[in-house]
Amino acid sequence: MGNRGMEDLIPLINRLQDAFSSIGQSCNLDLPQIAVVGGQSAGKSSVLENFVGRDFLPRGSGIVTRRPLILQLINNKAEYAEFLHCKGRKFVDFEEVRQEIEAETDRITGSNKGISPIPINLRVYSPHVLNLTLIDLPGMTKVAVGDQPQDIEQQIRDMVLQFITKESCLILAVTPANTDLANSDALKVAKEVDPQGLRTIGVITKLDLMDEGTDAREILENKLLPLRRGYIGVVNRSQKDIDGRKDIRAALAAERKFFLSHPAYRHMADRMGTPHLQKTLNQQLTNHIRDTLPGLRSKLQSQLLSLEKEVEEYKNFRPDDPTRKTKALLQMVQQFGVDFEKRIEGSGNQVDTVELSGGARINRIFHERFPFELVKIVFDEKELRREISHAIKNVHGVRTGLFTPDLAFEAMVKKQILNLKAPSLKCVDLVASELHTLVGKCVAKLGSYPRLREETERIVSTYIREREGKTKDQILLLIDIELSYINTNHEDFIGFANAQQRNAHINKKRAIPNQVIRKGWLTLNISIMKGGSKEYWFVLTAESLSWYKDEEEKEKKYMLPLDNLKLRDVEKGFMSSKHVFGIFNTEQRNVYKDLRQIELACESQEDVDSWKASFLRAGSEMLKNDLGMFNDESVPVDTFSMDPQLERQVETIRNLVDSYIGIVNKTIRDLMPKTIMHLMINSAKDFIHSELLAYLYSSGDQNALMEESADQAQRRDDMLRMYHALKEALQIIGDISTSTVSAPVPPPVNDSWLQRDPSPTPQRRPAAAAPPPSRPPAVRGPTPGPPLNPSPAFVAPPIPSRPGQPANPFGNQDPFGAPPLIPSRPALCCHPVQDTQNQVLVLFVSVLVCSSVDLRAYTIHQGDDFLLICFLISFSLLLFSLSSTLLLFSSFPSLHLSLLHISLLSSLPYSRRPPGAPLRPTIIRPSEPSLLD
Repeated sequence: MGNRGMEDLIPLINRLQDAFSSIGQSCNLDLPQIAVVGGQSAGKSSVLENFVGRDFLPRGSGIVTRRPLILQLINNKAEYAEFLHCKGRKFVDFEEVRQEIEAETDRITGSNKGISPIPINLRVYSPHVLNLTLIDLPGMTKVAVGDQPQDIEQQIRDMVLQFITKESCLILAVTPANTDLANSDALKVAKEVDPQGLRTIGVITKLDLMDEGTDAREILENKLLPLRRGYIGVVNRSQKDIDGRKDIRAALAAERKFFLSHPAYRHMADRMGTPHLQKTLNQQLTNHIRDTLPGLRSKLQSQLLSLEKEVEEYKNFRPDDPTRKTKALLQMVQQFGVDFEKRIEGSGNQVDTVELSGGARINRIFHERFPFELVKIVFDEKELRREISHAIKNVHGVRTGLFTPDLAFEAMVKKQILNLKAPSLKCVDLVASELHTLVGKCVAKLGSYPRLREETERIVSTYIREREGKTKDQILLLIDIELSYINTNHEDFIGFANAQQRNAHINKKRAIPNQVIRKGWLTLNISIMKGGSKEYWFVLTAESLSWYKDEEEKEKKYMLPLDNLKLRDVEKGFMSSKHVFGIFNTEQRNVYKDLRQIELACESQEDVDSWKASFLRAGSEMLKNDLGMFNDESVPVDTFSMDPQLERQVETIRNLVDSYIGIVNKTIRDLMPKTIMHLMINSAKDFIHSELLAYLYSSGDQNALMEESADQAQRRDDMLRMYHALKEALQIIGDISTSTVSAPVPPPVNDSWLQRDPSPTPQRRPAAAAPPPSRPPAVRGPTPGPPLNPSPAFVAPPIPSRPGQPANPFGNQDPFGAPPLIPSRPALCCHPVQDTQNQVLVLFVSVLVCSSVDLRAYTIHQGDDFLLICFLISFSLLLFSLSSTLLLFSSFPSLHLSLLHISLLSSLPYSRRPPGAPLRPTIIRPSEPSLLD
């Protein structure tokens, strides 16, 4: 028997379906329901109309049902219908219901007989229905008709599978009786998703249209082509009845008369027909809902838990709160500042593992890109020497100078310092660009408020551009400072006064010649005749460049000293996707084998720049377009003088310029990151934290600024509705007690007759054995019969009709259990000896039990030391008993039964009562003869 709460299970599921359908979400919940599946014109819609007792479904030729119809039947005194998409409107005329279904179907699918998986929810209240939830699906067809798509068969099949694949869906497989059942489309598709037959219920329609002399008796009795849940036959109205407006109630009466009068079906008429099918489906759906409720509750709880984190910020949302927009503005600005700072400092919660971002990219600009830009400032050696020569001559004028002029040195140094402006300003541009990118990523989180996002991005970007201009002015000021005074007394300058310090520096550098600067994969480009391009593992140190076969660095291919090596850009080949740079020797010596130059290739230009910066740290210089210095081209007459004194002065100034420019480069490389950090990045962070909010307040109307986007408002409302729907669903389910045990599933049947699609046939369990006969009631009085087994005192007596194994009086060996009840026994009588050897064995075992029990009771008081002697005595007594038994049977064969009962009664008290328990008197029932008589 089910509890009363179970009567509300089907309305409960209907409420859950409506709750989630009303918000346009299914929550991925598989709510229990019944799907009606069958071929085209199999009678599915007629079965549903018989349930309702009204004509309300569209009819016609071809595909009529083109969208799933979720039909909720609710027992109610008043009779009307409601659509979920027409809230508040009650349909009393069911002809209007039909028209609304057709109109709603055409609204989604059009009028071209197309189909759609979007369901129509219809709820019918009537006093003539039982609580049911069914889904009417389009009939499966084979051929496209008219302007239907050619894959209409596959579309319908996919739609049907979308519903019946769910484990919570019962399958009502409708098949006409006038077709071959073995070829039923409904049973075939049900077999694919329910191979065990646990969810499939067969319905046979059109029984009245079978050929004369044929019937479906064996099918309905589940003997021919059986199903696990069997078949139910129904008789629907014919097309003539429908055209003649035959009332459905009259049709149900005719159906009842058909089953009662038909000779093949009259014996099972009470198990056939639409009322019985409706009642069966109600019971099956109720049991199915009861079985699936625990899993449904668990799924709802897990979804509510995951959704709770997302709606945490919306829980206390009140649109009428006057302070809501102010608090939201403060929160958004603070969050923007924290996010911007974390992206700069690299302490964000989410770490990008795909590419560099934020502060890491700015760091790369500081320490790789900017030094490389400085390296690209290359001097044309011939032009530089010519300029130094001209400067020396111009300083001396008409005089012949005896000493190297300082003015020529200063002029050359200042000209080279001016070349630092372009790469320095480019570095500022690169950092500013990265900051603008960061601001764009940070304001993306303000997408809930479009005006606030736009205004914040505008204000911060404007401020960054202002700071960019001030930073460039400061950089130019640094360069002007370098130009204002040439400090020849610098400790790193190679003047004579610092020669000792320079030598010490060189010695210190040579003390660590094997310091590794960089490692990585590079492609060595050589001609095909000499091996072609190959990829090696390169290791760059302070003194050499080595390459190995792989990163384990065991097999060294070559080592190239860095002395007199320089780098130059190489044009990328037409068919090559890699970026190339070259290494050559300034003294025109072979670099590798018989090659004057080797070319190394990288995957990207950034890798090339990084390797060039590494070579710069190792001491190699960058040379661009200086191949001409090694050619035997004619030199202008005024380029070099043959004066040895002038040549020495040119060389001296050349070395002094190189030394001083190196000092200036080091200073600029050190001051550039500091200047940019102070004037741009740190200033932008301070502005966001301290002044951005004031700028936002002064920019316009706060209400307009905090106007929420329609998408965000919709998303928040959907999320809140989903959250409250889940909570309500859990509350609804929590009110229902699910302690009732559902009816057992019928045993499996051999349905191998039904061919399934390519999936392999699952292993089936053997049919359950027939249950043992129920135990007969105890017989009192002298009636002879076998003794009944007593039930234990601590277990309630079983229901007489429940099958089960008879209790075993020897099964309970617990010495602390409750004492057994005295079983009812028949009167003693003598039976002729059938098998003397078996009776002797039974009596021998009984005597053994008596003796062992007596000895055990004795040893409990005497201790274990007496056990061996007791065993010997017991064994002797047993031998004596055996011999005595043989003698007794030879003289008195009828005594064996009485002795057996005495032995059993002697053993039972010792085996069930604990040692310290008091003795209980033996109760003799008055209606039974005593053993002592």
